[in-house]
Amino acid sequence: MPGGWTMSMMWMPMSGCTWTESAAVFLLAWLAMMVAMMLPSALPTQLNLRQPSNQQGNFAVLASAAASGYFFVWMLIGAVVYAIGVAYALATMRLDWLSRLTPALSGMMLIIAGLFQFTHWKISALRRCRAPDCGTLRDAGTLSNGWRYGFKQGMFCCICCTAPMLALLVLGAMDLAVMAVIAAVITIEKLLPYPERTVRIFGFIALLAGTFMLVWPAIA
Repeated sequence: MPGGWTMSMMWMPMSGCTWTESAAVFLLAWLAMMVAMMLPSALPTQLNLRQPSNQQGNFAVLASAAASGYFFVWMLIGAVVYAIGVAYALATMRLDWLSRLTPALSGMMLIIAGLFQFTHWKISALRRCRAPDCGTLRDAGTLSNGWRYGFKQGMFCCICCTAPMLALLVLGAMDLAVMAVIAAVITIEKLLPYPERTVRIFGFIALLAGTFMLVWPAIA
């Protein structure tokens, strides 16, 4: 593309498919990616849940409802990402100046991601993700309450993962190596001690990477 960058084909309709079919394929791939990326950090918390043996079956159903609510949030995020990605891809194909501006915009997105790591929203949501109110799930009682619990937890997770997700979209949403790195970042933030320190480290890295992307064309 003009500007020296390569556009991912995930924003284009697949051969022989309509836009609706392509969107469905993207959302299925996005959901699979979110499950693979979020489970390493969420599984230890789920394994630590305890429930009386005579209620194990009911609790398993509630946990499944919570999981569906949690990943429903990520599906909504995926739909928004796809709509914006497609609109931007089509715009860059029509507007040469926008295509040439894309590397700089990518650098700015990484800088925004880095700055977000230092916000109160990030730390507050991360604390909620690290120590979810498991008692609320145990006391949910009904499938709808369990689903709402998962939906609420998914919202906190989305806020917590805003910066890593921005970095993922900039660096390559369907690149397995990038996915593995971002998944590792999310897992480290949620599981390792001293989360504030870890968050700031990744924030500085994103700021440096974004700044490099902005200034590199001028010095290359």
